[in-house]
Amino acid sequence: MATFKEFRNKIKPNWCPGCGDFSVQAAIQRAAANTGLEPDDLAVVSGIGCSGRISGYINANGLHGIHGRSLPIAQGLKMANRELTVIAAGGDGDGLAIGTGHTVHAIRRNMNITYIIMDNQIYGLTKGQTSPRSAFGFKTKSTPEGSKEGALPPLELALSSGATFVAQSFSSNLKEMTNIIEEGIKHDGFSFINVFSPCVTFNKINTYDWFKENIVSVEDIENYDSSDRIMAMSKLMENDGMLTGVIYQDKTRTSYENHVAGFKEEALNKQDLDLSEEEFDQLVAEFR
Repeated sequence: MATFKEFRNKIKPNWCPGCGDFSVQAAIQRAAANTGLEPDDLAVVSGIGCSGRISGYINANGLHGIHGRSLPIAQGLKMANRELTVIAAGGDGDGLAIGTGHTVHAIRRNMNITYIIMDNQIYGLTKGQTSPRSAFGFKTKSTPEGSKEGALPPLELALSSGATFVAQSFSSNLKEMTNIIEEGIKHDGFSFINVFSPCVTFNKINTYDWFKENIVSVEDIENYDSSDRIMAMSKLMENDGMLTGVIYQDKTRTSYENHVAGFKEEALNKQDLDLSEEEFDQLVAEFR
């Protein structure tokens, strides 16, 4: 069984000192080890942005995709080799701006992969512009008079799109974050995990101290039921989306792969797909 250290490689992350993404990387590595994975069993797919570099910092199968397109790649990997544990990861700008369409449709499709958004509420790689998660009035280089748009609520979006696993954590809470990623990996379906990951260089508003003062754990809410979708949405709205923990989980709905006609139990990459000339002609005849 692989240890946490075996998911490390020799590439040193070049994130800014104090960036929350360091903890997200550590949580993925710890969760992979805790769930009994080997590096060859894991694939990490990322998009563009500071957080998009994470796929190159973990000793596993990795692919650094293009902006907003990590989820199509991750889903293709899972369909080709269902034996892989597939994690897609990226920032709020990657998954909730150019990649929003892919995010929504991956959620409703419910393929068995885990998607982690590192939410710093700003564009960091391009030096500090508003992101879809920046609050109304948020001042940046691109909005010197304050943003005229409201922040997009990721968990409410996931719930309304039919997500079967919705969770949120904070990068300074490594234990909780690791546990949540473990639960996401084990969940049969699409796991949507938003992580508050402060940008210490360009976001001086949503700091570590700010999050510590504003987040509320579902464990502190009396009689909270993570299987109750209506309660999950209600408590998110009551707390302005600042809940942490497993917000919602539906264990009754199975993943997309289990509903695809003719999809065998073994991974497609291990199936004998050789067709005889006669079989090929019969297949083509169906489309004439």
